[in-house]
This record gives sequence, C-alpha cells and structure tokens, in this order.
Amino acid sequence: MRANQQPLSLHIPEPPARPGEAPDFSHIAVPPAGAMARPDIGTPASEMRDHVYGLIRVLSEDGKAVGPWDPKLSPEMLVRALRAIALTRIYDDRMYRVQRQGKTSFYMKSLGEEAVAVGAALALDDGDMCFPTYRQQGLLITRGCSLVTMMNQVYSNAADPLLGRQLPIMYSHPEYGFFSISGNLATQYPQAVGWAMASAYAGDTRIAAAWIGEGSTAENDFHSACTFATVYRAPVILNVVNNQWAISSYSGIAGGDATTFAARALAYGLPGLRVDGNDLLAVYAATEWAAERARANLGPTLIELFTYRAEGHSTSDDPTRYRPAQEGQAWPLGDPLERLKQHLVTIGAWDDARHEAMIAELTAQVRSAGREAEANGTLGTGPGPDPATMFDGIFRDIPPHIAEQKREAGF
Repeated sequence: MRANQQPLSLHIPEPPARPGEAPDFSHIAVPPAGAMARPDIGTPASEMRDHVYGLIRVLSEDGKAVGPWDPKLSPEMLVRALRAIALTRIYDDRMYRVQRQGKTSFYMKSLGEEAVAVGAALALDDGDMCFPTYRQQGLLITRGCSLVTMMNQVYSNAADPLLGRQLPIMYSHPEYGFFSISGNLATQYPQAVGWAMASAYAGDTRIAAAWIGEGSTAENDFHSACTFATVYRAPVILNVVNNQWAISSYSGIAGGDATTFAARALAYGLPGLRVDGNDLLAVYAATEWAAERARANLGPTLIELFTYRAEGHSTSDDPTRYRPAQEGQAWPLGDPLERLKQHLVTIGAWDDARHEAMIAELTAQVRSAGREAEANGTLGTGPGPDPATMFDGIFRDIPPHIAEQKREAGF
C-alpha cells in the first residue's frame, strides 16, 4: 500500500429522505413549461442532448398549454383523457379495497401515474401493440376494455379469460393491442423490439411500444433490446417509467443519481426524450413524436417518463417503512388528474359541477361492474375456473402422458 494513500470507500446511493424525515425534492430541477424545443423527427440522437437532460413540459402552473410541444388537443379529447384518468383511479381504488377484503390475493395501483398510460393510449393507433409492465391498466381502460372482464381476471373467477393462470393484474388482451404482462422484469423490451422488427419485415404499418420501471433498466434485457432496436431501426417506443422507487429501492440504486434514464439512449444512438409524466399533454406529445418517427422508418425512441408512485409498490408493500409518509403530497410535479382538470377549467371547457358529476358517474360504473364480476365468483368464495381447463391451450396435439393424466383426473 502506498504511503499516506487514502483508503477506498464504496458509495451506496441513499434517497434524500427516510421515514420520519421531511420530504426533500430540492434536488429536482423543474424547468418552465414550454421551454424545451421540439425537434424534427429526423433529428439524430447526437443532437438531442438537451432532451435527455431537460424535461418536456406543456402544462404551466396556471393551467395553460404552452410551448412547441403543445399537441393542441380538442376539448373533447381532453375530456376523454380526464375521464380515462379518473376511471383508472376509481377502478384501482375499488380493486385495492377488494384485495383488503380477501376477494383477491394481490393488486397494484397506478395512483399518480395514470397519465403515463392514458396519454400514450390516446397518441397511439388502436392497432399498435403495447407491451406493458404492471402499472399500465390505463391502456386497457382508455382503449375500451370491459371493466368486468378485467375484474374477472383479478378475481381469478369462473369467467376469468386467462383461466386462473395469471397473477391478478397481469392482464392479456391482444384484441386491444395489449400483450400479456409478465412478472419477469424487463422482458417486454426485447419482446416489443422483436414484434416491431417482425412488423417492419412484413411491411405492416403497426408499431410497438413497451414500458418498464426505472429499476428494470439494470436488467440485461434492457441493454439487449436497445442494441437490437438501434441496429435494425425497429419501429418501437421504449418507455422507462421513472416513478422514483423500484419496490423499496431508491432510483439511485439503478443509476438515477449519476445521470437521467433518458440519457442512456445516447449511448445506443437512440433519440431520447425526458418527459413530465404527470403532464398528460406532454406524454401525448412525446408519444406522438416518437410514433411519427417510427412510422417514417426512422427507428426507435426511448422516453423517460418522470413521475412518482404515490402509494405502495403493491398491496404487499408498506412504503412508510422506506420513505416519508407525506412524500407523495410534496412531489413537485403534482397530480395528473388535478393538473388536467385545471387546464380544462382554464380554457373554459370544464367546471367543478361537471367534474363532480363525472366522478359520481364513473364511481357508479365501477360499482356496477364490480357487482357483475363478483357474481362470477371471487378468489375467496369461488367458483373458480373449471379444473378441466388446465389441460387446454398447452399443446396443439396432446401427448400421450398428458392425455393419460387428463383421463385419470376424470376429464
């Protein structure tokens, strides 16, 4: 050892505040809405450094839509977005409560992140294939999937379209362009890239979009997908939902303190966008930009959606054990529902009376769907899927040993 040399030390990232401490977001720079330039879709990645270190924002603090990223959505489209965000939140709230009642085993809410899915769903074409992670139920709700069908899957009841084979919330609805959710982290990235490559190879017009959390960017699948997407110019949008926490691990553990997650795009030659994920208009505009790029055969885009997980990772998680209890209320980018409502009020297309009526209507809709789904059974009371279906959909031609097991089981 060299004389007088300082001993080495290992850096362990720590969040700004822990339970019992005051929430601290002073390290987050929030630029003014409308300040970020909107480049041409053909702009090379090397010229987009500002877009991976800055933050694309459209909605200002006084509820106005400003700047070059304003998608100039009609009041009717904005109300549709508001309804989808509210419906997703009300649906989540009911499913969370039924889990606490023992009617299902597990649930994951998207509270505070609803604009991530709703904004993307509105910007994409219905035929585009989505490869979601487990907090994008807003994609299905925005695209019109039946709440009863979704609830049946959560309950794993007799009407569960997946026959009880999936964990609750891991939906699969190809008819709505919604690929099966997997609990294996980051697998949807290479799946989406492969699907997009196949679409391009076949001369199709549909593109793909995938979502993972910021913690999953540490998985090998993330890096493999970025490489393939760049090399083959796959028509795909790669979304990273940075909600600050990967279960109980602070985003710094995945590298969020060293740089932005959008900045990783540059190393692969990918254009990257860092977006205010609680700004519905910004999410829509960034998705639309990336989709136009993909449809023009200019290749993939990586989008970091900067947001905050307002509640626990799941019903199995207690976030007060690793972060301040009031941290969600201190989040500097606010609530996506309230921000969009404020914008509609500002432009004269909405008011408190209409908002209250909408919430009452959607709450009644969710309650009605809940009663219909529970009539098909719940996890606690049954009935569940027919046991005979365990042999269905596995093999095209049932092999002899499986056929024998089926006979022995009386099916």
